[in-house]
Amino acid sequence: MLASVLISKRAAQMNIVIIRAFVRMREFVASHKDLVTRVGQLESTQQQHASVITILADEIDDLKRLPPTSPKHRIGFAQA
Repeated sequence: MLASVLISKRAAQMNIVIIRAFVRMREFVASHKDLVTRVGQLESTQQQHASVITILADEIDDLKRLPPTSPKHRIGFAQA
């Protein structure tokens, strides 16, 4: 966006290079549909694993906490 706002020969050249890069990326994606599908599946699997790992980390944090201490009862006879 900045390259199209600036008024200079270099900014115009950079804008053309950026547009060409996006065109090439679009062509690559269009010609490799199976790769795009596989990447989508990997992202989905990664999100599922990340949620499971988060749950496990929370459970481990809960286990690391010490249980609340109960009041100790003295051993022996109670004096009245």
